[in-house]
Amino acid sequence: MNNPSILVIDDESQIRKLLEISLNAAGYKTYFGASAKEGLVMAAGHGPELILLDLGLPDDDGQNVLLQLREWYQNPIIIVSVKNSEAEIVKALDNGANDFLTKPFRTQELLARIRTALRIAGAYQSDPIITFGNISVDLNARLVRKDGELLKLTSTEYQLFAVLLKNEGKALTHQYILTEVWGNGYAEQTQYLRVFIAQLRKKIEADPNRPRYILTESGVGYRFITA
Repeated sequence: MNNPSILVIDDESQIRKLLEISLNAAGYKTYFGASAKEGLVMAAGHGPELILLDLGLPDDDGQNVLLQLREWYQNPIIIVSVKNSEAEIVKALDNGANDFLTKPFRTQELLARIRTALRIAGAYQSDPIITFGNISVDLNARLVRKDGELLKLTSTEYQLFAVLLKNEGKALTHQYILTEVWGNGYAEQTQYLRVFIAQLRKKIEADPNRPRYILTESGVGYRFITA
């Protein structure tokens, strides 16, 4: 992806200036909205590859903006906000955010999160076969191989794995995963999820006690990474 564009929706002029300098230096095209209304208009008008969204906007709650964006916008959205309570983070992730970074942030960490989000978005749009380490997954054929050999996963284990894989890099809440895999009736069964995560780690990870791919996000849920 050449010179991807990023929309920053943030009312703090100093943050916008910092991000303009940092993002332009990293080769990104940038657009800015200082309010919820401006941000939604810019998103619709420019179709950016990624959006950085603040939750504390002057004319609307950023969570509402996130929900409005997710009615049509499919590309990554990263929340960058001073609101860092566990409840706020979980709510943003459940509302469709790909990641959450707390202000003040380190510029290099933000750039790394952006690169990851863009790489993942591009990869899953173009290639149904995902390979990492000694694992390969054919999403179309629903086949998983480890060291070239078919890996036996139950239907539920595969469904759980597919949800994690398709959301690589994104912190997924317990409730989101449970609802996606088992349905609304299981949204609060976090212990049930832990059991299946443990089973999946035993089959995927070289050392299930020190997982490399299926990471625990304390108090939130899980994050799947391949790099």
